[in-house]
Amino acid sequence: VTAKPGNVKVKESVVDGAKVYKSASLTVSVKDGKVTFFDNKGNKITSEGETVFTPIEKGPDKGAFRVKQAFAMDADEGIYGVGLLQNGKMSQRGENRSMQQSNLEDYAHVFQSVKGYGIYWDNYSPTQFITPEEGVKGEMVLESEVGTAVDYYFIYGGDADGVIAEMRHLTGKVPMLPLWTYGFHQSRERYKSQNELLEVVRKYRELGVPFDGIIQDWQYWGSNYTWNAMEFLNDEFGNAQRMIDEVHDKNAHISISIWSSFGPHTKPYKELKEKGHLMSFYTWPESGLGFWPPRMDYMSGVRCYDVYSDEARDIYWKHLTRLHKMGIDAWWMDSTDPDHMQYKDSDLDEMTAMGSWRS
Repeated sequence: VTAKPGNVKVKESVVDGAKVYKSASLTVSVKDGKVTFFDNKGNKITSEGETVFTPIEKGPDKGAFRVKQAFAMDADEGIYGVGLLQNGKMSQRGENRSMQQSNLEDYAHVFQSVKGYGIYWDNYSPTQFITPEEGVKGEMVLESEVGTAVDYYFIYGGDADGVIAEMRHLTGKVPMLPLWTYGFHQSRERYKSQNELLEVVRKYRELGVPFDGIIQDWQYWGSNYTWNAMEFLNDEFGNAQRMIDEVHDKNAHISISIWSSFGPHTKPYKELKEKGHLMSFYTWPESGLGFWPPRMDYMSGVRCYDVYSDEARDIYWKHLTRLHKMGIDAWWMDSTDPDHMQYKDSDLDEMTAMGSWRS
């Protein structure tokens, strides 16, 4: 959240033991620690249900809480958002989800209702999202593993566009992407050489098929030991600058895959390790050898870096600048879940520059 509190005209009163705050758009009632929201005509929008703080007694988050908040939900109230889910549904009723990033599903702790309001749950930790079945009046529940407070923003926009506008007000306006990004982009599992990539670009131009960008995926850096070196170390990309220049000469753009992890023989790995900015959990690829199935007696040693550290992010950008200066047009930031192999819940206790990874 980047927005600063504004000066809003609010009338305060006490009604039936409740403290009432009334603005031109909303009325908010607080009684016995519970908050209820009404529109300017007095219609109830939603209200808080149970609020629970469960103390964390041990581990790196000792002294914080597991935090839980419920909100009233009408039987016919559609709920939309919370990220990209692979459930084939629009309205997220009847869901019980652990909102933690994965390879196939990306979560955002914000949803909106057909009643014209949204809630942004401002908590970075893994969060359980539970909604009643369609047609059942009940409570929507958000429960986060770590928090020092129940921290949320109630957004009343009147409709979907209004909620989105208010979310932009809270978190900052996002500029439109360059026009070329809205065109057609050609991609496949990966192009294994610069010649293969250029042949595709040339063929599109030869056929006159509209085409704006091509995407170079993984292994342009060579072996798994040089994973995500942010350099063209693969012999099949022996003159990568010429490849990028020809793509541009043909009025196309090139995007490239970059990761949040590094192989042990890369420059970023060595600098990040020296500064203590590498995470210890296992990540993709597990084996240093390039064939399948992976050989566990030849571990790759690839590790993710601590993205929560300002210094680590500066190191990341310094090395990424090599590709930037070559004229790469866009980044495909891959595996930002991140890929987590041999998952243990205790991995979330690992410390980052901002506290435990869990928090």
